Amino acid sequence: MLWLAPLAVLAACGPIPVDQAERVCLRDAELAQRPRGSVAVGAASGSGGGIDGFGRVELEIGSDYIMGRDPSAVFDRCVRRRSGELPTRPLYDQPGWRG
Repeated sequence: MLWLAPLAVLAACGPIPVDQAERVCLRDAELAQRPRGSVAVGAASGSGGGIDGFGRVELEIGSDYIMGRDPSAVFDRCVRRRSGELPTRPLYDQPGWRG
């Protein structure tokens, strides 16, 4: 039965269906278009009766954005790499694309 483990790992590395690849690759295209980020700020009452403030800033910048790559080209390349097929429609016609 131990011989099945390597086969399971290899199966996980195989191509995925093109529609699934298109959904996954939208994120790569979004990061090629602009950085993503979030900010959280808040306050909570402390144990001594005082108020404690807190905050968090997250920024995600893709290398494709830094290199100035076209989001559509990034999307096409990602879909081909993951599925082995061309996208069924261009990036700008994909549901969920906010270009």
